[in-house]
Amino acid sequence: MKLSDIESKNLKEGQPGELEGDITHDIIDILRDEGITVEMLVDTALALYAPHPGIETRELAEERFLEELHIALSDPNLCMLVYAGVLLEKEGVAGTLPNISKSSYEKDLTFLIVDEVIGMSIAKYISGDKGIFEFVRFDKQKPGILADLGPFMDDVIGGLIGGVSASMYTRSMAEAARKDAAEKKKRHDSNLGGVIAG
Repeated sequence: MKLSDIESKNLKEGQPGELEGDITHDIIDILRDEGITVEMLVDTALALYAPHPGIETRELAEERFLEELHIALSDPNLCMLVYAGVLLEKEGVAGTLPNISKSSYEKDLTFLIVDEVIGMSIAKYISGDKGIFEFVRFDKQKPGILADLGPFMDDVIGGLIGGVSASMYTRSMAEAARKDAAEKKKRHDSNLGGVIAG
């Protein structure tokens, strides 16, 4: 039997397509309560900044990173992934994670990979394979706040920064390429304007 042969039922038919009600908890506020500010995220991201078309200066990169962070965190699914990491970190500190001792959590044992999986999932959710590449860069070097965070949160925040950074570079380069193409077309069109058909 193929998946296409299975009759599907829309069990969520009639449900609203958008969030309802007031949002009482914002992930930025939750992270701030955990000692992680937007400024720290920006500083950590820019620690590995490399100039690219469209973000040739740190000022432009900071502005673009903040834009991309806002876009990413407007998605409640991403916010819940980040929040899952926050809760796992709290449970680790309390020694109440399932099937793992507090001392194993504190040692961040190499055979425990769930923290890396969550970080990669966050990065990939935001910007695909490019996000994973950036996550690995940040995870290996642990700049800024990443060096001070616990076993879960360093990967959660590394995934967030990696995914947002990848989006920052990708969108900036695409916009620079579009601008360059428009300028070339304008020059080409102005050069054709002086040609007289014979």
